Amino acid sequence: MKTLSVLALLLLACRVSADPAVDALKELSDSWVKLRADMTALQSLTQGKRVAFSASLVATGHKTFGPFKKQTPLVYKHVATNIGNAYSPVTGNFTAPLKGAYHFELHIYGYGGRTAAYLVKNSENIFLAYEDQSSNGSSASQGASLLLEAGDVVSVHLRNGLTAWDDTEHRTTFSGHLLFTM
Repeated sequence: MKTLSVLALLLLACRVSADPAVDALKELSDSWVKLRADMTALQSLTQGKRVAFSASLVATGHKTFGPFKKQTPLVYKHVATNIGNAYSPVTGNFTAPLKGAYHFELHIYGYGGRTAAYLVKNSENIFLAYEDQSSNGSSASQGASLLLEAGDVVSVHLRNGLTAWDDTEHRTTFSGHLLFTM
């Protein structure tokens, strides 16, 4: 701000001169003022468009989810981050607040045997994370960048007949964030 004041005073003092250096200084000052205004406008555009969340199935203890007869939505109750409040720990749904490109990741853990979950957009299976391990724990991961309209819903569904497991080490997670608006 001091720099702008000094430039303005200098310009006023030299306004009567036809010196090219004074003209260049005025042009530089005008450019600087416009750049500042553009930066302020850009900051106000991006304010409030911050969207990111990360959640796991349980906050305390441990629990097995499934098997279910049909594909079933998973509700991630332990929310570590929910900037923009677009993820609901009641429904397990992420609802896009803005049109834009978003990135999502899911990690699923199961005890012995198979585990699998779908990344779902508006009731359409997008990608499957799947693991078949004959013993011990099994884990699978998947990620996707999706173009979403405001109001589109993204969730994770457990594949029918399979299980997922989580504990306080938060092995089964669902995360996402806004990359940029469109």
